[in-house]
Amino acid sequence: MKLKISLILTVLATGLIFAQQKAEKPKFNQELATSLGADKYGMRPYTVVMLTTGTAKIEDKAQMSELMKGHMTNIGKLANEGKIVVAGPFLEKNKENYRGMFIFNTKSKEEAEQWVKTDPAVQAGVFNYEIFPWYGSAALPLYLKHHGEIAKENP
Repeated sequence: MKLKISLILTVLATGLIFAQQKAEKPKFNQELATSLGADKYGMRPYTVVMLTTGTAKIEDKAQMSELMKGHMTNIGKLANEGKIVVAGPFLEKNKENYRGMFIFNTKSKEEAEQWVKTDPAVQAGVFNYEIFPWYGSAALPLYLKHHGEIAKENP
């Protein structure tokens, strides 16, 4: 009986210690903060591009398929170059006609516009765009290195 109680108390104590360790703030890493361009809050500026429905009405399914394939290839290229931090479509229609978004690794709206204009679907008028400055976690780009580990397929 004493052994059982001792074992239960050990398990509970271990769980409590683990919970306290998880709740503790991680140790500040100056080298990492500097490498990511973080300010004192761990944040930095980015540029968000909201893709909207464009004016082009492309009925040819093969042409639209090629444009979307080029769109995805371009996203991959920009991500590999470290220019795109986040990209993805919206799952629901909305009154603003937002179709998707990019978070670019720049605070320059002009640079973000140059990058978004490399997209074949933007060039063809399938998408238009709006550009906004944004302030977010400097650690945001770190998720990309793990995304490949959790994705079985690419879209």
